[in-house]
Amino acid sequence: MTSINNGAAAATVATQRPHFFNGLLLTSWLTSTNIKSNFIFAVYIHRTLSAHILEANAYFQVLFLTGPRQVGKTTLLQNLQQDKRTYISLDDLATRMAAIEDPAGFLDRLQLPVLIDEVQYAPNLFPYIKMIVDREKKPGLFWLTGSQQFSLMKNVSESLAGRVAIFDLKGLSLSEELGLYETKPFLPTPAVIKERQQRTPLSAQDVFFRMWRGSFPSVVLSEGKTWQRFYESYVTTYIERDIRDYLNVGNILAFRKFMQVAAARTGQMLNYREISKEMGVSEPTIKSWFGLLELTGLVFLLQPYFPNLNKRLIKTPKFYFMDTGLCCFLTKWLNPDVLENGGMAGPMLETYVVSEILKSYIHNGRSPQIYYYTDREKHEVDVLLEENGQIHPIEIKKSASIRYSNFKGFDFLQNLKRPIGAGCVLSFNNTVLPIGTGVDVVPIGLI
Repeated sequence: MTSINNGAAAATVATQRPHFFNGLLLTSWLTSTNIKSNFIFAVYIHRTLSAHILEANAYFQVLFLTGPRQVGKTTLLQNLQQDKRTYISLDDLATRMAAIEDPAGFLDRLQLPVLIDEVQYAPNLFPYIKMIVDREKKPGLFWLTGSQQFSLMKNVSESLAGRVAIFDLKGLSLSEELGLYETKPFLPTPAVIKERQQRTPLSAQDVFFRMWRGSFPSVVLSEGKTWQRFYESYVTTYIERDIRDYLNVGNILAFRKFMQVAAARTGQMLNYREISKEMGVSEPTIKSWFGLLELTGLVFLLQPYFPNLNKRLIKTPKFYFMDTGLCCFLTKWLNPDVLENGGMAGPMLETYVVSEILKSYIHNGRSPQIYYYTDREKHEVDVLLEENGQIHPIEIKKSASIRYSNFKGFDFLQNLKRPIGAGCVLSFNNTVLPIGTGVDVVPIGLI
């Protein structure tokens, strides 16, 4: 489990510190501060997506792994290598220029199979990759990583259709952090809940710490000790590389303020006009900036549920940050205790739960059919999951005490004229308890 990169160094003194995630022992190493060393000790946390990538690698010539910066794309692929694979990073300026100026010659000089990192910097490589895989006709020739940007996915789909398996990686899920990386997607059915009941319940303090800390592997492995430094660097790097250099946003200071304003509204309906007025920036600009956050994987737009698909697309979505640690940093919640007792505790908890549900599907190589519900009578359901023709309603509550007497039920969903499957209320309750017909109270730690 622990991978060690041994540099050309003299002896070093290191101390072991155990980490227990639901009984799984991981080991991190802290190098003594008074002895210089080139030894690098790191812990690799297995990812749910691993098995799905290896399965696809046996059939597809190209694997393309997308996702925000720093979620562990390169680390995941390097740990999955079953053969000697050439590694190329287009983050290196000289390498990038060679790929841009002479893509055919650049690829001809590579020894296959190859892993090309940050391929969004040279999208002109894709037609030439197609020529190579059509000639070689072998699976697993190219592994590619990149951020989701405007032209990138279009280039991939047009150039490599039928040849590429595309996967998306987000920050660490709760299941991955607990060492339960083979966990299936979350669904509030008795069978799925039963599989998860061996987990130790998480207290509200545990959950709010994870919410504040975030899900980027670097911050998780440091147990939040690098929180301020990591997120400050992350926002700066994200804006300078993804936003200014490649997506042509001129006013960087305004865009950073926009990220803060957006973070303060996570879990709300997306109102471009209100944000435009608050920012003093045009509404079309706000729309385009939200598009950037979505395309680079930092936010998710949750559509409302309507039986008619066309109606879903024209109604107002809600939006959620995919990493609550980044959201806390932007909104200046500097520790988990203040967050738990502050005015954003409810929206941040909802954001955390929605992102965990999303990751449980995305990391299993699936796109969830996920929505929220609201109607003219002001009935609301935080999450609807549609699976096998059934709708599964989910409510998210901060309370640890949910009683049948104060649960209004999901009966109004019958108006949708769709089969209603098992539902749940996710809360800080310690055990699974029935609360109504086909509805259980489920501890948040089981998502």
